[in-house]
Amino acid sequence: MAAPALQQPSYLLANLKADWTNKPLHQRCHELSKIIDDYPAKELHAIFPWLVESVFGSLDGILSGWNLRFLQARSAEYNIAMDFLDPSGPMMKLVYKLQAEEYKYEFPVSYLPGPIKSSIHAGVLPDCPLFHNKIQFPMSGLLLLNPFEYYMFSFASSLIAPKTFQNYPPGQHGSCSDSAYFVLVDTYLKYFLPTEGNVPPSPFSDTRGTVASPAPRSPNVPYVGYGGHSTSLLKRHITHQPSVNADPAAQEIWRSETLLQVFVEMWLHHYSLEMYQKLQSPQVKEPFTPSEEHVLVVRLLVKHLHAFSSSLKQESISSSPSAHSHSSPLEELKRVVVQRFVQQKLYVFLQHCFGHWPLDASFRAVLETWLSYIQPWRYTGEKNNMQADGQNRIVPDKWASFVQENLLMYTKLFQGFLNRAMRTDLVNAKNALMVFRVTKVFVQPNLSEMIQKAEQLFLEPEHAILQRQNRVFLTPSHGGSFLSSRQPVGTDSIFKVKSHVYSLEGQDCQYNLMFGPDLRKNVLKLIQIIAQARRTAKRISDHSTEMAANNSFLSWFAVGSSDHNNTFTGGEMDDMGEGVKKTHEFLDKALDYLCQIFRLNAGQLSQLMVNVASVDDEGASKQLPDCIPSENGFVLTDLGRLQIISGLRRFEIEYQGDPELQPIRSYENAFLVRLMFQISSFINARFGDHMEALCSRQDLLGSIGRHYLSSSSKVAEQRRKSPVLRQMRDRPQRARLSLRVLASYRTLLILLLLYMLFALLSFGTLSSTGLVLIVSFLYELLLNFFHEKLKTK
Repeated sequence: MAAPALQQPSYLLANLKADWTNKPLHQRCHELSKIIDDYPAKELHAIFPWLVESVFGSLDGILSGWNLRFLQARSAEYNIAMDFLDPSGPMMKLVYKLQAEEYKYEFPVSYLPGPIKSSIHAGVLPDCPLFHNKIQFPMSGLLLLNPFEYYMFSFASSLIAPKTFQNYPPGQHGSCSDSAYFVLVDTYLKYFLPTEGNVPPSPFSDTRGTVASPAPRSPNVPYVGYGGHSTSLLKRHITHQPSVNADPAAQEIWRSETLLQVFVEMWLHHYSLEMYQKLQSPQVKEPFTPSEEHVLVVRLLVKHLHAFSSSLKQESISSSPSAHSHSSPLEELKRVVVQRFVQQKLYVFLQHCFGHWPLDASFRAVLETWLSYIQPWRYTGEKNNMQADGQNRIVPDKWASFVQENLLMYTKLFQGFLNRAMRTDLVNAKNALMVFRVTKVFVQPNLSEMIQKAEQLFLEPEHAILQRQNRVFLTPSHGGSFLSSRQPVGTDSIFKVKSHVYSLEGQDCQYNLMFGPDLRKNVLKLIQIIAQARRTAKRISDHSTEMAANNSFLSWFAVGSSDHNNTFTGGEMDDMGEGVKKTHEFLDKALDYLCQIFRLNAGQLSQLMVNVASVDDEGASKQLPDCIPSENGFVLTDLGRLQIISGLRRFEIEYQGDPELQPIRSYENAFLVRLMFQISSFINARFGDHMEALCSRQDLLGSIGRHYLSSSSKVAEQRRKSPVLRQMRDRPQRARLSLRVLASYRTLLILLLLYMLFALLSFGTLSSTGLVLIVSFLYELLLNFFHEKLKTK
């Protein structure tokens, strides 16, 4: 088919812009597919930047593009967008078509992550080879990227672009894992970093008999240390041009490398290692705060890279060091991808999240990302990672090397989680679940031993290493390699552990042993907090059950409590109790796992439980949280907040106003409440002086009067407790009659039953009323007598 007559690029772009807002998505994609097929690269070059921005949105977030982050599978436009952006779809075909002609596109440096941007502005070449040969000097503030790089930079940037109102189209909310963006990330990872086979070749890679894009490394040129200041990977690519007859995988390995580096740099490199080492404090404010969606995409990246790395052929793993240089580039990438490209930046990224993320259930996204990274054995292709009895499988010994090379990922981040857990409300089932998840991972058989062994290697005296090999511990920023195959076998493990710790924490770091005495004290504190949370959860659950019973059919007639000071309704307690029921299971298992991890015996655990019980019993549970009195009431201290969160102390919540003016309860009749209040007010106004005189007597009549005529002593006592009502304390209080009890359904039911009983005994209405009054009087008189006796004792 002959190509159509050439149009001016500006005219083609103008037509596309005009149709973009008028035509539906399926028609636009269909027409774009035909244009990409029919027009030459020269004409398509002008529309490419506009098309990328129209799909992924602008870098500043003002234009939302196709809203891929909110486009769900149930949407009619989902399949259209996915087909167009598929690795084998029209959009990628356009990228390859432009790639063959060596076009360049400008990407503003200002939209790069902070550390990269700062490095470029300071005139220092970033460590990542991705940015080499792309920066213009003198500085213009722009990167010159090839079409594939420009496409991937734009795609990755759309995840972290500022959110605006336009980013939230109505009716398109849903799970992040179901969004078109999330699925596309997964698709690109599986296509360009395949666990089986090689990367499919570009349809335009052989147009001129050689690779038009940056050429891959030669099979006999091994990887250098990632981030080294010497020769970059891309410079080596150009230096070692492969022959036309080279392995097709070697011809296309640059795309896998580029995609990986773009994702890592744009999603993880927001906090510099130097800043982390100097300012390791949760109070340090960083300009970038990742979203929950961002963290979930990072977890997807981590999981796929583990699967990609685990798919390394066994002969590549077991072969001699010299044989690595003869393995295919893709296999070589699998061998080093996690340690060389991801470890450092992910560690700093997670450290920032652990220190700055809110103390709520949204931290689960960060937690699962961390747990995914430290469990690479879950992504080896085995379907079942559990034994038949439900216990975790033992961690194979072959992963000891991974634990050693990632020691801080296990120990330092566990300490960070421990500090968070001690400040979190563990009565909440979602927070209790997170503690359970972490302990369940670390209790896996053989994992604790691997961590302890790695810590012992780190504590190995340095002179023992220097005696075998006189060398320094190079960090990645100084050309070091964590997995260099040329390291002496005798010092390999010790060197890797020390290199890992010193490169991330600095040469003067003070390493805190995970199984040392300091951390053990914190674990014991967490166990006490967990035990207290269990007791608190049980109280809430029991109270919820009681309130649910009170709200049954019979309690409608006031079988339940008539305490006016109880501010929690049965419905509210039911809602609270739903999650609390799960809390017991999570915390019980977490306690058991912690005892296994840190080898706590039954005696130590029982002593901790006794201590918690003694604190929680009677008097201690009724103590106020630590607070400072002020003119406007009590102000909680930091200790008081921790006591409330942990359930150690609480405020007694009760109504402190006039009991007659309380809101009408569900067990009261609204009409009778208002009627009884009017009658009581009339009687109190008419006979108030007589009632006050009666209550002031010190004999039996005075005692009876004080019992039946609700004096204001209780109200005055409440006002003395409440700082807000102190100003009302000196007002004169009068004895008064309260008939509100007659508006209670419980009282009405009892009266009805008594009248029915007396009617069966042939008593008339007046005589029945008299008997009811006599019975009530005697009952209250006996209650008052025993109350006075107890008070005297």
